Amino acid sequence: MINFLQVPPVEPQPGFMQQYSFIIMIGLMVLVLWLFMWRPESKRRKQMQAFREGLKKGDKVITAGGIYGTVKEIKETTLLIEVDGNVTLR
Repeated sequence: MINFLQVPPVEPQPGFMQQYSFIIMIGLMVLVLWLFMWRPESKRRKQMQAFREGLKKGDKVITAGGIYGTVKEIKETTLLIEVDGNVTLR
């Protein structure tokens, strides 16, 4: 009966790090993803865009498939590449 009359001990309040450690870890993971994945991809995309804008008629190019050719005509979204004589690829 005496046990019922005793006041239970007060639990200490969690500190700042205990309360917010999960949020801090998520924030750090997002920062690491941004630094190592999204930022370099954005840079690469800008470089490719600058390369495409710099292409002009007569430039020599190599396709992703390894075909060498010369830019014959530039359209909005495609290039016509002259491969050999009068063989043209899009």
